[in-house]
Amino acid sequence: MRVGVTQFDIAWENKAENQKRARTLMEEAKQQKVDLLVFPEMTLTGFSMNTKLLGEEMLLSPTLHFFKECSKQYDMAMMFGYVEEFGEEYYNKCMLVANGKVLMDYDKIHPFSYGDEGKHYVGGSKVKTATFMDMVVSGFVCYDLRFPELFQAVSEQAQAIFVIANWPKERVAHWEALLKARAIENQCYIVGVNRIGTGNGLEYIESSMAFDPLGERLTKPDNKAPLQVVELQAEVVASIRKQFPFKQDRKKELYANLYF
Repeated sequence: MRVGVTQFDIAWENKAENQKRARTLMEEAKQQKVDLLVFPEMTLTGFSMNTKLLGEEMLLSPTLHFFKECSKQYDMAMMFGYVEEFGEEYYNKCMLVANGKVLMDYDKIHPFSYGDEGKHYVGGSKVKTATFMDMVVSGFVCYDLRFPELFQAVSEQAQAIFVIANWPKERVAHWEALLKARAIENQCYIVGVNRIGTGNGLEYIESSMAFDPLGERLTKPDNKAPLQVVELQAEVVASIRKQFPFKQDRKKELYANLYF
């Protein structure tokens, strides 16, 4: 699977402008024969608490419609984020679409309380997976990265886990360390896709990156390119897990008892 890892400069709360910018990346990804193109958290708005302005009902969502139509036009799957309005509640979403259809619909489980996200968004309660090109994939959103239990749970099935984010410059060292750790702990591909530019007074730098199941980095460090392409192979995950099957020694029931 050829995955396009974006470094997307999001125009703050400007969906129309961001659709234009996204299409530019889609055009480049098409030329590079990308199978799955991954965008950052809240792709067309930036990490905003302005839920009443930006929230969209799923059945009527212009953002979801845009990416579904683009997935057909460019013949590639796309992962992206947006704000869903459901009644009087709002959710920070990670979506995967292909050929105009939704393959994965995930609600961010951990709102970022440090940034008051929990005052505006409801946390989800389920991990999600999808099968694409014979590979089981999953997705999380930004702050979820700090909670390894989620990754252990979903990596029972998933061979590749994506994290879409708006992770600011001052904590990028944590971002890199945690992505690498999650790859090693779960013996799977981990792909972190972060935005660049500025939004709501915060600065974001080029820091999208991918790691293989041994924790080896697949993307080039300090790469300023808006699009990098990496190859993910299910057989690599299977081989590594067979050679060093430490996941089978996990004591899930004991861990649950230690918590409760």
